[in-house]
Amino acid sequence: MSFVIDPRKNWTTAEASLAKETDARRRQLLTTLIAHSKTESIADFDGLMATVSPAAHYHSFVTDDPAMNEAQSPKGKDGIAAYYAAIVETSCRRLEFEVDRLCVGENTITTAGELKMAYRGSVLGTRGIDVPDTASFYLYRQRRVIVWDFDEEGLVLCEDSYGGPGERFDGIADRPLAANEIYEISAKDVR
Repeated sequence: MSFVIDPRKNWTTAEASLAKETDARRRQLLTTLIAHSKTESIADFDGLMATVSPAAHYHSFVTDDPAMNEAQSPKGKDGIAAYYAAIVETSCRRLEFEVDRLCVGENTITTAGELKMAYRGSVLGTRGIDVPDTASFYLYRQRRVIVWDFDEEGLVLCEDSYGGPGERFDGIADRPLAANEIYEISAKDVR
């Protein structure tokens, strides 16, 4: 079956790159990125936070609203933990980031691809977006570039997101998702 949102695609490009990479430092960064993506997708909070540096500071540049970008730019391990807890609490972890470009440097990985997220109608309501069914999910789509920096231990220092074209929230109420269009990932999928 083909899914509109399939979180298993979140790490396939990084795994393919890791399979060919011979440099130890770059392998370390790719391994962290894969672990980060997998644990985030299954809401393994402890596993996810184990990939994040104590000095981490994320930055969001995905909207034209500076206040919204700042609200999505957590700092420090506690701030990042709160950010991920909110993602799990609001069911916003149902996402697919199919990376079609990946570049690995000594301390940085850059990923680019299409981001698709399933937003629950009740969450959209808190953003002032009326939807036909607050219990249903709706499709958010946007081209995204993420710049990942890593510390000397190979832990994530930043996950800086830059938004590109896509419908985003425009007309999202007209893009409902059926339950069978979202792959429900589990721990067996990330082994």
